[in-house]
Amino acid sequence: MSIRRLPNSLINRIAAGEVVERPASALKELVENAIDAGASQINIRLDQGGLDLVQVSDNGCGMGRDDIVLALERHATSKLPDEAIELVTTMGFRGEALPSIASVSRMTIESRMAGEDGWSRVIDHGELAHEGPTAIPPGTKVRVEQLFGNVPARRKFLRSARSEYAACTDIVRRLAMARPDIGFTLEHQGRKAIAVQGGESGPERVAALTSRDLRANSVGVDLQREEIRLTGVAGLPTYNRGVADHQFLFVNGRPVKDRLLVGAVRGAYAEMLARDRHPVVALFIEMPPELVDVNVHPAKTEVRFREPAMIRGMIVSGLRKALDEGGFRAVQRPAESALSNWQREPAAPDPQGSIFATQGRSNIAQQPYPSAQMHEGASAFSGFDRQEDLAPLMGKAEEASAPVPDGARHPLGIARGQVAKTYIVAEAEDGLVIVDQHAAHERLVLERMRKAVEGGTVASQALLMAEVVELDENACDRLEARAAELSDFGLELERFGPSAMLVRATPAMLGSGDVKSLVTDLADELGAYDEALSLKERVDHVASTMACHGSVRAGRVLNVAEMNALLREMEVTPHSGQCNHGRPTWVKLALEDVEKLFGRK
Repeated sequence: MSIRRLPNSLINRIAAGEVVERPASALKELVENAIDAGASQINIRLDQGGLDLVQVSDNGCGMGRDDIVLALERHATSKLPDEAIELVTTMGFRGEALPSIASVSRMTIESRMAGEDGWSRVIDHGELAHEGPTAIPPGTKVRVEQLFGNVPARRKFLRSARSEYAACTDIVRRLAMARPDIGFTLEHQGRKAIAVQGGESGPERVAALTSRDLRANSVGVDLQREEIRLTGVAGLPTYNRGVADHQFLFVNGRPVKDRLLVGAVRGAYAEMLARDRHPVVALFIEMPPELVDVNVHPAKTEVRFREPAMIRGMIVSGLRKALDEGGFRAVQRPAESALSNWQREPAAPDPQGSIFATQGRSNIAQQPYPSAQMHEGASAFSGFDRQEDLAPLMGKAEEASAPVPDGARHPLGIARGQVAKTYIVAEAEDGLVIVDQHAAHERLVLERMRKAVEGGTVASQALLMAEVVELDENACDRLEARAAELSDFGLELERFGPSAMLVRATPAMLGSGDVKSLVTDLADELGAYDEALSLKERVDHVASTMACHGSVRAGRVLNVAEMNALLREMEVTPHSGQCNHGRPTWVKLALEDVEKLFGRK
C-alpha cells in the first residue's frame, strides 16, 4: 500500500483521540482558553455529565470574525508570538483543541470584542453548518453538543453520566484552585454545583472547593529557593483521607498530576501517616518557564523539571517545616459523643490513700478534689454487656473476681496489664506477649463482618437520631448509587440534599463510632472502585474500612476481663496475627530472651 496524505477531517479525528478522551478533556481545553483570554468570570453548563452538552462562557477579550475562523484551523494560536515554545506561560499553546473537538461534535462559537459586533460560527462534526452575526456581551461562549456523536465506537467506551460529571467537577475544581482571582460557576442539569467569587486568597479558594474544615485543620506552606517558590496549604497528618484524590498540585498555575510531586508529598508525610491514609494538600510551585517543560503530554497534565531533585527536596522540606511549625496541633474535630460522656461528679475519698501521705500531713494529702470522670459505653467486645470499672490507679492490681486462668492452656497467655493505653502485656507459658489492641481488634471485627456478609446476616443498629454527613456532590452520588449494597453491610443511608447523606443505621458490630469518618472513608473507597464491580466482590475493602472505625482505639483503658476476652478471641480467629493493613498484631519475647537480658543465660 502506498503512502498517502491524510485528509484534514481524519487528521482532526486522530488529534481528538489524543486531546479529547472524554467530556472532561473538552471542558478542560475550553476553560483554559477562557483563562488565557483574560476572563475574570467563567460560567460552565453541563447536561448529562457533559455527554449531551458542555458550554463555557467568559468575559475575556473575545474574538473577531476572522479570528474565529482561524481558531478552528489546526495549529493556529494567538499564544505563541514567536518560536520560543520553552518560554510559554499560557495554559494552552498548540492550537489543536478547538478543531479536534469540532471534528467529533457539534460546536457553536459565539464571540465579541469590546466595541465590535458579535459573530457566531457552527461546526457540525467537522463541517461548517452556519455562521452569522449574533448578540452577545463582550467575551466568548463555546457550546459543544453530541460529543462523539459520529464516532459510536468512542461514544460507547465513555462511562456513565454520573462518572463523567465527577471527572468534569474535578477538572473545574483544580482549575478554579489554580486561579483564585477568577470567579467560577458550574451548573449541571440546571442546578448550580460550584460557585466561587474572584479575588479570593489561595487558602480561601482551596477550602471553598474542598472542605470547610480544612482551614482549621491545615498549615500554610511558604518556601523560597533561588528563583523557585513553593506555597500552598497542607492538611495536618490527623486530617487525612482514604484515597489520594485530595492532593492538588500546580506548576506556574497549571494543574498537573506528576509522579515526582506525588512521591514527594508522600515522603514528607511518611513518618506521620499510615500506609493506607493520604494527606490533603494543595501546593503551588512558581518558577521561571525555562526551568520546566510543559510540552511533554498531549493534555499538558504532566511536566518535566530541569532539576527534579531540587523540586522534590523543596516539597519535602517545605511540608515538613510547615508541619513542624504546627507543633502539637491535631485535627480540630472533637467527637460529640465523646464530649457528651464527660460528667461532673462529686469526688469520693481515695480508697488507696496517697503515696505521698505521712502521719503529719494526711489530712492535706487526702483532701478530695472535684474531678471530671469519663464513662464509656458498652464494651466493644462481644459477650461483655456490662460496664466494668477501670483498673484503679497508682499501680495497685485489680482484685480478681474469678480465679486467674492457667496460662499454659492459652497460646497468647493471660493478660497482666496494659502499657501506654495501647499495648496489652500477657504472660504465656514460654514468654511475654505484647498485643497492639487496636490492630488486633480491627482484625477481629473484619473477620466477624466478613463472616456475617457471607452469611447474609449483618445486623444493623438504628441511630436514635439520624446523622447528617456533609460531603461533596460526587461523593454523595457514589454513596447513593451503592446505598442498596451498603445496606447489606448494615449501613443504611439516603440522600439528604445535593451535598449531604442521612445515616439512619450502622453495623451493630461496630458499636458507637465516628459516623462521619466512616461514611467519608467509604465514599473515598468507592471512588477508587471499578463501577462494574459490586461491593460483594470488594467485600474485603468495604469490611476493612468499616472494621477500622469499629475497633477499640489506642488510648482506651481496658480492664483485665476485656483484655483476656480479646486474647481468647484472637486465638480462635483466622489471620489474627496481622491487622487489615498487614502490620503485626502481637509479638512474643521468649522467656530465654528475657533471661539473656538479665544475664541469667
